[in-house]
Amino acid sequence: MQKLAMTLLGFMAKALNLDKRDMEELFDDGMQSVRMTYYPPCPQPELVMGLTPHSDASGITVLLQVNGVDGLQVKKDGVWIPVNFLPDAFVVNLGDILEIVSNGIYNSIEHRAVANSVTERISIAMFFNTKFSAEIGPAIGLINPQNPPLFKRVGMEKYFRDFFARKLEGKAYLEYMKIKNGEGDTA
Repeated sequence: MQKLAMTLLGFMAKALNLDKRDMEELFDDGMQSVRMTYYPPCPQPELVMGLTPHSDASGITVLLQVNGVDGLQVKKDGVWIPVNFLPDAFVVNLGDILEIVSNGIYNSIEHRAVANSVTERISIAMFFNTKFSAEIGPAIGLINPQNPPLFKRVGMEKYFRDFFARKLEGKAYLEYMKIKNGEGDTA
């Protein structure tokens, strides 16, 4: 999984006209975590949410939908779109860290999980992050007078502490990380 994530990050760096070594340095030996989630069948799925709408704090999330049951949805233009199960395939979500590093060129994915009335759903998510000692912010190679930084620069420890101190609520933390008029580029 680490090799897959690093390969994807290398391609993304190339598409941004960044040196892939800069992206590799940021994410190589970075933090990884795994979350296995069981969503039981629910007789009234319209009354509950399997997982509330949110974007991931990670750089990249690789998701395996284990048992072939749909339930993942992504938000596009204000509309929730189902992500259909594909056998033997991973779903790759871009997280908030990648949106920050790309200075908004790449967008993190707001998503949610809905309950199924008949069948349980099982998913395994692998979250790939930068090193804990890293500082994140827009990549220097993407900043110039015509393209100022859109996001604050902050250490990963503070980033995670602040992110997890909030409840999952859409892309609210990413909005907090944006530079407002008159602010500098540090949090």
